[in-house]
Amino acid sequence: MPTTLTRLSKSRFTAGVQCHKQLWWRAHEPDAPELKDHDPATELVMEQGKEIGALARAHVPGGLLIDLPHYAIAERAAATKAALARGAAVIYEASFLAGDVYCAVDILERVAGSPRYTVIEVKSGTRVKPEHIADVAIQTWVARQAGVNVTRAELMHLNSECVFPNLANLFVREEVTPLVESYQLDIPAELAAQFAMLADDAPPETAIGPHCTRPYDCPFIARCWNDVPEHHVTTLYSIGGKAWELLDRGHETVLDLPADFRLSDIRARQVTAVRQNALVVAPGLAAVLDSLARPIAYLDFETVGPAVPAWNGCTPYHGVPVQFSCHTEYSADRVTHSEWLAEGPDDPRPAIAAALLAACRDAKTVLMYTPFERTQIRKLAVAVPELRDQLLALDSRLVDLASIVRAHVYHPLFHGSFSIKDVLPALVPELCYDDLAVQDGQVASALLKRMLLDGEPSTEQERAVLRRNLRAYCEMDTLAMVRLVQALRTLAHSSPSPEGRGGQGERTTRERSQGERTRRGSQGD
Repeated sequence: MPTTLTRLSKSRFTAGVQCHKQLWWRAHEPDAPELKDHDPATELVMEQGKEIGALARAHVPGGLLIDLPHYAIAERAAATKAALARGAAVIYEASFLAGDVYCAVDILERVAGSPRYTVIEVKSGTRVKPEHIADVAIQTWVARQAGVNVTRAELMHLNSECVFPNLANLFVREEVTPLVESYQLDIPAELAAQFAMLADDAPPETAIGPHCTRPYDCPFIARCWNDVPEHHVTTLYSIGGKAWELLDRGHETVLDLPADFRLSDIRARQVTAVRQNALVVAPGLAAVLDSLARPIAYLDFETVGPAVPAWNGCTPYHGVPVQFSCHTEYSADRVTHSEWLAEGPDDPRPAIAAALLAACRDAKTVLMYTPFERTQIRKLAVAVPELRDQLLALDSRLVDLASIVRAHVYHPLFHGSFSIKDVLPALVPELCYDDLAVQDGQVASALLKRMLLDGEPSTEQERAVLRRNLRAYCEMDTLAMVRLVQALRTLAHSSPSPEGRGGQGERTTRERSQGERTRRGSQGD
């Protein structure tokens, strides 16, 4: 078997720690589409990681960069060895090879006046997480096997208390040596198990479990979940990790729950809907909808939260609204639309706050879907103090449409999720996002960040197309709420069924990614 197939990098090692089957596929199918097809949101994460890595070097200055192609492993290791021999105090991307285990250390720093070294792993998050320890531990192990006297291990991450424009304290360095030293004891056995598994001609038989999404979503989740039955126990609303306990006890779907399992009102409604294959509407929906005073504004924000803050008062990943859509319903046959989208890199908050107040001026009720919009309005009230009172008055008119749906309606096609992307196909099937160029909020945020802060795309024509696509997506979010409320009103006043009001489910969702459906269900909303 070729060495390149069995060789383990730090990323392969940590993938194997999460799941051996994932590692087997990564090694045996490196060109698998699951590893190649990255949407703009995923690409943004990767780009931000590179950006943070480069910025971190400036906070540990004077180093030598091992600037060779990533695949030139032997050459990189040789260049690192030569730099160490010359007495380099700091090496960026220091590379080591120990047998068939390879790693590149973000920053290798020599302790002043001694032959001891510190391994520094740079992360783009704002805190140390348990999954980071395996990453640092394998680097420490490989570097020691290559003859480097590593005596300290650190995580260098973004400082959640860093506030723009002062970026001098952008990073925090935290020692993780005790945790890394403890992990060292497990590495030889884990490496042996991974190498043995990779030598097999077929992937291991690994059952699905919490490792499919923890600590990261496995790219191959759709393969493993392909045969999971519809209404799997993981789709029980907000069940989380308890689903695996139920599965271990032999309860595979929401219809197999044990008799002593206590159901909340929402879960009970879900079980009833699945058992009857029918839409269930709880009493009281009509009264709640009738209490929404017109004019009703339907509001949706899109935000940008760069890893490195870009506007006054912002911290890493501080979300800033840069776009909104607002449909206003004056009567059943009169609905208007307004919108706003930032133009460039300047702080958008004063302008969007003023535009938002103008768009919602007539509204007696402002509907949002989840509390996200409330959070953004409250942050705007802090950032734009001259409009604080008006923004807080607007906040008092906000009503969460998702909570209304959650408290009154369940359709078998929800599969445990009350995301509007799951509710809409069930209740308003004629309206969908499939024809839009932008179909996801995370993708929209990534594209907005590139357009506003990175100047991409560079041509006016391409930017005009992107702006049009972003407007269409945001407008669809609020139009979806308008149409959803119309559908809810119809349901609320239709003839009652045994468990409330409703009708038969019309189709299944086998056409949707099984893995995506299950992840949404296990995470609640």
